Amino acid sequence: MTVAQPDVTVIIGAYEAMPYLAECLASVEAQTIDPERVEVVAVDDGSTDGTGRCLEEFADRSPMPVTVIRQRNSGGPSGPRNVGLARAGGRYVFFLDADDRLGPEALERMVDMADRAGTDVVLGRIEGVNRGAPKSMWGRTLERTDVYSSNIKYTLSAQKLFRRALLERHGMRFDESLWTGEDALFTMEAYLRADGVSVVADYTCYYLVGRTDGKHVTKSGGYTLRFDSARALMDLIAALVPAGPRRDLLMLRPFTITLLPQFGPVFLRDTDEVRARKLELAQPLMERHWTEGVARLLKVEERLRLHLVAERRPELLLGVLRLRTKERPPTVLKRRGRHVYLAYPYYGDREAGIPDSVYLASPREARAVPGYREDGTPAVLRRAVRRVRRLLRASRGVKPGGKAAAA
Repeated sequence: MTVAQPDVTVIIGAYEAMPYLAECLASVEAQTIDPERVEVVAVDDGSTDGTGRCLEEFADRSPMPVTVIRQRNSGGPSGPRNVGLARAGGRYVFFLDADDRLGPEALERMVDMADRAGTDVVLGRIEGVNRGAPKSMWGRTLERTDVYSSNIKYTLSAQKLFRRALLERHGMRFDESLWTGEDALFTMEAYLRADGVSVVADYTCYYLVGRTDGKHVTKSGGYTLRFDSARALMDLIAALVPAGPRRDLLMLRPFTITLLPQFGPVFLRDTDEVRARKLELAQPLMERHWTEGVARLLKVEERLRLHLVAERRPELLLGVLRLRTKERPPTVLKRRGRHVYLAYPYYGDREAGIPDSVYLASPREARAVPGYREDGTPAVLRRAVRRVRRLLRASRGVKPGGKAAAA
């Protein structure tokens, strides 16, 4: 008798997960999908708090097949996830953190979406419990989208449904050399290689639980790990996406989410030694991946800080940070209101030598400024209108700037 292939393998990596693990496992038991369509692979990563025993008790009572693997501590989430992935047999895999939980219909809805749309990755709506959660990508349910035309690049955690054939075809595994950001690297690669991504926005599939014991991996580790994470993600994007607007759009994520915070208010509190080290770590990233295209996509204040990082001007960066305010800076309108410059510190300062272009607001940011005049006519349309006018003048015998010829 052959056993039918499960639709989805739920992979749970667990380390010192009690008492959160009990509620996590209860959410798996409560799934509305037929238990025969699910298997669980749980990896106890060297816990000493009863996590392994809790997993084995779950395996004994669960109506779905459960494999429990107990191993020595690997030091991070990548190892257990890779071990679970090697044992997975489902058409899809879902990575569930041991301190989080699923909505009751989560697996059923995500598998149905993937089957209906034929997509390789499905994002289920995430809500935070005692912690923040990404929000910008849940505006509406999307059967098929991609990383360029949606905000999914701002949720790169591993808690997604992945078609296992995609992962196997490209030999995708979590990078065990990274101590933070390993899920961002894995998920971005899946987005870029996927034949379509779906978004389930009308149902909360995943509850991201904030622990009160301070054991979240994402909260641990020094600043150097953040630079490692930014480097890995930037290099991946550069390797898979040709230079141009699409690459620039994706580079926004590591620049704004991972790199920029290192040069925010925390930089004021850093020692001179740490500041110098941060600039040293940032330099190769700025040289390889900082482009005018990326700069134009940023808000002026963000662009200014990263410009000063690229130019290695810590004294000016500290000046900008000390003078930061929540209020909008003074504005300078030029070209009859079509260009808006936000006069953050050192604007127009010849000694500082920062180009005015760094302070030029994008149309999105400029719209909040009274007196701004947005030229909404696309250049191609303006050229077409001029061409039609020339043809009309020629048909009436009118020279440019002249009058119609007498009959």
